[in-house]
Parts: sequence; C-alpha cells; structure tokens
Amino acid sequence: MNTPARSQALALLPDKGLPDLLFLLLHGAGADASQMRPLAQALRAQYPQAAVVSINAPEPYDQIPGGGAGHQWYSLKDANDDNHGQRVAAALPGFIATVRAWAEQFDLPWERVALAGFSQGAVMALEAVQAEVALAGRVLAFSGAYANMPGHAPLNVSLHLMHGLQDGTLPYQDQVDAAKRLVRLGADITADILPDIGHELHPELIEKALGQLRTFVPARVWREAMQAAQAQGLAPKKD
Repeated sequence: MNTPARSQALALLPDKGLPDLLFLLLHGAGADASQMRPLAQALRAQYPQAAVVSINAPEPYDQIPGGGAGHQWYSLKDANDDNHGQRVAAALPGFIATVRAWAEQFDLPWERVALAGFSQGAVMALEAVQAEVALAGRVLAFSGAYANMPGHAPLNVSLHLMHGLQDGTLPYQDQVDAAKRLVRLGADITADILPDIGHELHPELIEKALGQLRTFVPARVWREAMQAAQAQGLAPKKD
C-alpha cells in the first residue's frame, strides 16, 4: 500500500475490512510518532474498525545540536509571540496536504477524519481546521494552544480541548480563554481542565477524550437528524 509523503511510524488498522474512521495522531515538538502510542492503543480498543495513524513531523528537531532524534512541525528556535503565528501559518499548507492525502489513502470523507494532537501537534490541528474548511470532523487537542486567538468558529468541526491544570509549558488559561471565545462564536466545543496534571499526554486526559468521543454528538449530526425528521413530517419546521 502506498502511503502519503510523510514518515509513518505507527499505524493500527482494522483486522478485517476497510476503515470507517481515520484518527491522525500528531506528536509534540522534539518527539516522534511513538509518543502517541498510548492514545493510539486506546483509540484502537474503542474503535476497532478505525485506522489509527501516528506520523512523524516533517522537520528534524532543531533545539538540540545535530537535530537529535526527534521531529517538529515547525521550528521553535528563537520563537516569540510576534513570529509564532507566522511559523504555524507557513507550516499549514504542507500539513493540510498531508491530512488530505491520508484521508484519500483510506477513501474517507472529511467528516470521518479526526485529528488528535499533543502540544505542538495540537497547535497544528487546531489551526488547520481554522484555516481549511472540510478538513476534519473532530479535533482532540491535548495540552495545546492556538497560535492566534480564534476569529471564527470552524465550520462543522467538533473541538475537544484537554489540558492539565499544572501545565507550565502551555498554561491552561490560554485554552480556557480561546474556548470561551469559540463558544461565543458558536463553535461546537468541549474543554476539560484536569487537576494535578502537567504538560503530558496523561492517561486521565486520554480517558476524558475517549469519553467525549463516546458521548458528544456533533451539532452537524443533530442538524442532519432534524432535517431528516422534518422531511418525514416527524418534527416541526423552524420558521
């Protein structure tokens, strides 16, 4: 099977048949695809018919002399509040192309694609659905942040933000502020801040994400159900 042009390090596929969902997992800066293995295994257990794919970021990590063994989605070297957004924006076209290539690989529509990122991987996932319509139906953002405060709600995307209260790398308050703004903008969003957890892909954050996936019904699904019911005369039509 040919794979999209990004290094694949971990793929969990259905034992039989074609995948009905795609979870694309995105690690943090300085790590690699194996960082997301606990989440990949948890998703596979809950969604055995899904394709769960964790990929390496395209660039070698540049915060260690010689690059080290890790990868990055964009450079954090000499990054600051003034240039961070520009770096993310520059990395987005290649990232978006990668997401589309994986969805095409499994012949899945964008609604059946979910992006799950940790730290820098979460930044990329959140900013990608802000920038690109019909890219993914859900985003699971662990210990992440927005490069720029959202100016609009992503169309037909369910956002699930998970963060540790003790995160000293990307403080939780920034995500709370972003979530509040997104709620005002009409976004389909949940935000969970868990105590005693720092900047890590903690098992409790993973379990919270799985709970949201199990129980949270996207707004677009409700709309489609209401439209179908109205077409059949089973629900009142809105004026």
